[in-house]
Amino acid sequence: MTSYDYDLFVIGAGSGGVRAARMSASHGARVAIAEERHFGGTCVNIGCVPKKLMVYASHFGEDFEDAAGYGWTLGKPEFDWKTLIANKDREIARLNGIYEKLLNNAGVEIFESRARLLDEHTIDVGGKRVTAAHILVATGGKPAQADIPGRELTLVSDDVFFLDKQPERILIVGGGYIGVEFAGIFNGLGSKTTLVHRGPAFLRGFDEDLRHFLAREMDKKGVALRFNQTITSVAKGQDGLTVEFSDGRREDFDQVLYAVGRTPNTQGLGLENAGVALDKRGAVQVDEYFRTNVPSVLAIGDVTDRLQLTPVALAEGMAVAQTLFQESPSRVDYADIPTAVFSQPPIATVGLSEGEAREQYGKVDIYRADFKPMRHTLSGNEERALMKLIVERDSERVLGAHMAGMDAAEIIQGVAIAIKAGATKDIFDATIGIHPTTAEEFVTMREKQPDPGVSEAAE
Repeated sequence: MTSYDYDLFVIGAGSGGVRAARMSASHGARVAIAEERHFGGTCVNIGCVPKKLMVYASHFGEDFEDAAGYGWTLGKPEFDWKTLIANKDREIARLNGIYEKLLNNAGVEIFESRARLLDEHTIDVGGKRVTAAHILVATGGKPAQADIPGRELTLVSDDVFFLDKQPERILIVGGGYIGVEFAGIFNGLGSKTTLVHRGPAFLRGFDEDLRHFLAREMDKKGVALRFNQTITSVAKGQDGLTVEFSDGRREDFDQVLYAVGRTPNTQGLGLENAGVALDKRGAVQVDEYFRTNVPSVLAIGDVTDRLQLTPVALAEGMAVAQTLFQESPSRVDYADIPTAVFSQPPIATVGLSEGEAREQYGKVDIYRADFKPMRHTLSGNEERALMKLIVERDSERVLGAHMAGMDAAEIIQGVAIAIKAGATKDIFDATIGIHPTTAEEFVTMREKQPDPGVSEAAE
């Protein structure tokens, strides 16, 4: 390795890239990292961190209303968009500094420039040629762009965090987690919010009960949901942006957010110069050890288009460092990874959905609870919670847990440990609940749901 400038050169200082760089350096490797935008990547700057801050902001209006049932009298609340954005920017700048400090303290050389492969061991970074024994591509993803007339008038998720003004009327196109989360944010902040999705239900891949439950709750909160349609054009009108829908209807909005997914960020990296293979979506193809078809080039995170989750990228970065510089080939276990959508109400899930469980195991038992949380017995808020367990009938092993409702992500994180450990329904039943909480429902559900078709036949 001494014939190269570095043992490892990382392209992209997002969560995965920074973790791989730091851990590799701690193992004695000579490491450099290149980042042309901002330290921390999508999650820290234009993704989960600022979005979660905006979720918090958007929920206060509902909290103020709920407080009245508990005896609080408040004046009319007012929200200032510019204050939120300024405070968000200050926090993101602080996190940027932390990421840069972590790299410096680890002894990683930083290039604040775009990097591009010239061959399997050579990188052009800001006009300078350097070489490395190993090159790690960790450039993440980017929002998919609209492919309709007027696409230049639409926003993508990156743009939302820098809007000068809160839109009074916003149309969100897309039924993935990004669209659903922003629908809750803008609706909670007082914008008239419409979400349109081409399918019959949003959040494809999540448990069906969860998807339909969330749609009902969002509708109750005032988000206009339009399923089974999309938009065909956007144009400047006399009253904002005129949008034409696939059913021929036209309507005006102040902003249109196009949120139909993300694509791997591989363009302009020179991967073709090294012969690195990409799939049809442009994602870097890797094996279980994150190696591409070129032995010296590896890739992790969203650029591989596997699970687009920050903790997954962190685990992959750690695995790469151990594989390359600890003589300990390491993989990542992708089974039973918990995830959440910070919708309103939030949903969280771990393990298999009911559909997946029935397909893989055949006979499963379903435990389900749908109720009004104790918090809302006095608030007057009609929001409900849904909790669900999927259990393999023969072994009694819990295959999946799903929840919609306040603190869903916080609750499911703990449940995920039990499911990862292979806990059975008997273990859940033997666990004493914390009362009174919503979380205790996961250890008090006793009544199985009828198998599909049984209840209908009984009627």
